[in-house]
Amino acid sequence: MTLSEIFRQAVATFRAHKLRTFLTMFGLVWGIASVIILVGLGRGFVVDQKKHMETLGKDLVIVWGGRTSTQVGGRAAGREIRLNVDDAELIRDECYLVKNVSPELRRTIPEVSQFNLANRGVVGMWPSYQDFRSLKVSEGRLITDDDEREGRRVLVLGSKAYRQLFPGQPAIGATVLVKSVPYSVVGVLAEKKQNSNYSGPDNDYLFAPYSAVSRDFPPPEKPGAGITRGYLDDIVFEVGDPENHEAAVLQVRRAIGRVRHFDPTDKDALFIWDTMDGAKQLAKIFGVVTLFFGCVAVVTLCLGGIGVMNIMLVSVSERTREIGTRKAMGATKRDILRQFFAESAMLTIVSGILGLSVGIGICIAMVVVPLPDFVPHPIVSPISIVISILTLSLITVTAGMYPAQRAADMQPVESLRYE
Repeated sequence: MTLSEIFRQAVATFRAHKLRTFLTMFGLVWGIASVIILVGLGRGFVVDQKKHMETLGKDLVIVWGGRTSTQVGGRAAGREIRLNVDDAELIRDECYLVKNVSPELRRTIPEVSQFNLANRGVVGMWPSYQDFRSLKVSEGRLITDDDEREGRRVLVLGSKAYRQLFPGQPAIGATVLVKSVPYSVVGVLAEKKQNSNYSGPDNDYLFAPYSAVSRDFPPPEKPGAGITRGYLDDIVFEVGDPENHEAAVLQVRRAIGRVRHFDPTDKDALFIWDTMDGAKQLAKIFGVVTLFFGCVAVVTLCLGGIGVMNIMLVSVSERTREIGTRKAMGATKRDILRQFFAESAMLTIVSGILGLSVGIGICIAMVVVPLPDFVPHPIVSPISIVISILTLSLITVTAGMYPAQRAADMQPVESLRYE
């Protein structure tokens, strides 16, 4: 038999059993599409979460003061460690694994513009903070080194703070009375989609040079509580190399521990949020979830292959007399084998092409169509496509060869007697 004759007979068989053929192909199409979609969603989760973390800041570590848990140098455990601006300067000057650093002094104080009033937080920080915290302006400018050096009374408004203090009005160049002290607005931040933070969304705050905030609005000094001149809420820094973030954190612990007299290995002396460590843990979790999704999808595809084998076995049983007749008329075992294997191969190959098209098409559509923030944008993975093709090839050989071999082994006399 020629290939064209085999093809014509296979098509005729499929037309004679349209519903059965459709259901069999649907199982394979959905199996392959699910491999691509589920693996794509898993990878999309990882990428989307990484982007969300970048809205908090780039390679970011936040340090708060804690309480010692061990004795060092004759000093009792349980001492409270309060950070001040000297610690930030120490990190800047000594910790070479740290790329940028900034103190944070947060003060919740009343603000008044000519249009409205508010009681939002004001953040005093160094200009480098704006880069590694991913603060970008929609209009105006950011705070500069000259602003910090000269202690200028300038403000950059978060998007929500801007809408409250200047509802529908221009803000650049306007004056805001911050606790009765006049500050000039030099910039307005772009709206920031932020799903992680440590002191509230950046959209809510007003940002000013640290030197100005610490001078004009110092926290009430409480020496007994460790709140003295230069007190900070926290210190934020960016590591130079994300691969060495643990070494950078240890370097900071050692530097501050040396001047504050605590053991650098004392985890309670400083509370540190290493966002890169959290991102790695999250990537591992989603990696396992992606692997699980992929395994479920491959199992679904294999079940579709079992369906193909069952249908082909049913087809062999239904066509037993046909097989006997063909063999009696001179058809060889090889002809029968080729015929049934070709039908199975056509079924799986066409289903595979449709499944790949559906899976990739749905992934592309989910990227183009606007979706809620909690829905990840799937990423088509070449690995998932390769796995789908390899699994489909295995199904083609396994699901097709066994029924075809069973048909080819039939004896003509027994086949003709089959009722």
